Amino acid sequence: MQLYRSVLPQFLTTHKKKTKVKMLRSEQTKKTLSDHRKNLQDLKKSYEESEEPEKQQLWELIKDEFQDILKKYSLDFSKEQMKIFNDPIHGHVELHPLLVKITDTPQFQRLRHIKQLGGTYLVFPGASHNRFEHSLGVAYLAACLVKILHDNQPELKITKQDFLCVQIAGLCHDLGHGPGSHVFDGLVIPETKKIKQIKGLPDDIPEKWKHEQMSVQMFDDIVKNLKAENENVLKEHGLDNRDVNFIKELIEGAKASVDEWTYKGRTEDKSFLYEIVANKQNGIDVDKWDYFARDCHHLGIRNSFDHHRLLKFARVCEVNGRNHICFRDKEADNVYDMFRTRYTLHRQAYQHKICNIIEVMLSEALVLADRDLHEGKPEDMLKISEAIKTAEEYSKLTDEIFEQISSSTAENLKKSRDILDKIVRRKLPKFVGEARLTEENKTKEELTETWKAAVQKYKPTDPAVCLNIGDLPVYVVDLDHGMKDKNPIDYVYFYSKRKPNQASTIKDYQLSSFLPKRFNEELVRVYYRRTDDQTAEDKMEEKKKVEEAEKCFQIWCADNFGLP
Repeated sequence: MQLYRSVLPQFLTTHKKKTKVKMLRSEQTKKTLSDHRKNLQDLKKSYEESEEPEKQQLWELIKDEFQDILKKYSLDFSKEQMKIFNDPIHGHVELHPLLVKITDTPQFQRLRHIKQLGGTYLVFPGASHNRFEHSLGVAYLAACLVKILHDNQPELKITKQDFLCVQIAGLCHDLGHGPGSHVFDGLVIPETKKIKQIKGLPDDIPEKWKHEQMSVQMFDDIVKNLKAENENVLKEHGLDNRDVNFIKELIEGAKASVDEWTYKGRTEDKSFLYEIVANKQNGIDVDKWDYFARDCHHLGIRNSFDHHRLLKFARVCEVNGRNHICFRDKEADNVYDMFRTRYTLHRQAYQHKICNIIEVMLSEALVLADRDLHEGKPEDMLKISEAIKTAEEYSKLTDEIFEQISSSTAENLKKSRDILDKIVRRKLPKFVGEARLTEENKTKEELTETWKAAVQKYKPTDPAVCLNIGDLPVYVVDLDHGMKDKNPIDYVYFYSKRKPNQASTIKDYQLSSFLPKRFNEELVRVYYRRTDDQTAEDKMEEKKKVEEAEKCFQIWCADNFGLP
């Protein structure tokens, strides 16, 4: 018993000690595996040499101490009543009871009524999936990645609380999406803010408002409502206020350029957990893994990226004094396929020429219906930009707002109704042309001015045709691999088979020579806005105008972009 009292505490302290320093120390300061093995052997010997009843007492002590360790660091939830979801992408997915409680709230259920791809569904008929199923998929993949790291690297000391928090963050990361998904925060809110400034109206919209900010507010609202029903709902699953803050930090993501660790949810040794749901370091996260697989499935576009394989080769290494999720060096091509898949989806679907103009029209309809942009805020108009002030009002905003506008008889919503009616009847602006900008990029304002000058200068081959610059808007589309003009591979860390605990960026000679030299491009597109209520003569005239506009566009491209 004497030997036990000296050996067991020494061994257990190694596993239970709470430390604020980095988990991965240098080899000189770490206890080696052989040291732990020797301690266990001494403990086993002490137990075997002891006599009854001391032996039984010793067994109870050993069992209690090890159960305490297992309770904290094991990810075994077998005693919990897990719920099974049958997902078309990931198969049968298990969700923890706490996550199920979150899904069974109005704030989360609203995601069933927000299309994942916004206006893309109106071009790709299979893309009818919604933010609800995507969120379940992200929660599942977050759990898969955490479990692999936990099982392969027990020294990371990933706890059940860490596991639950990362899963909840994956589940709730898209709570803040509005009507049309990215249409709302990418087009509607910026345009609303611009109009308020022009009209001199009170502008209380935060700069660069993004859906992640609203996701955090919505999550706060969920926690508040769950606690109103059961004050100990989080405590029952081992979570506290610090964990709630951690989840919110995970949703927003940790900035890659932070030198000093300022996050409160977890200490710096757990920095790798911040790269799982929203990775600001290099963009490799489970959010993308799910929407690549899910969107490709529903769009009918081939997905060349294999997230299952990349999961197997994920590992945490210390790089530049901080723990990062790294991958095997032989997976560099698979990682590049991930970034290329992103570009392909944007090029073929998300930024499709018809998808783009439909989403522009959807945003115009919402802006025109926004009562906050009118004096007196007419009651027969809708709370749109105003709704971002509170989670309660925002939870009412879904894609159903488009049906609400279409079925309305309010005079103030007539312009919005007409736009939506054009989308339904496919009376869309005619596509005139598209060109890739050269490296000497110009701003949209500069492009608009040069296009305006080109239209005014152009002499139609048909004297009866007159082009009006107001009917020929210019749009600029940005396409990249996830990091603007940078090569995203340069920000990914890889380890080798021989040195699994040392990681660095990949060398050029280790990558395919077929990789592109540029990783972004800008497309300039011109459309022709058709007139309403066209007669047969109007349609003939429109056809001639589009033909003349195409000729003018070719001349403009040759003069400005050096294109033939």
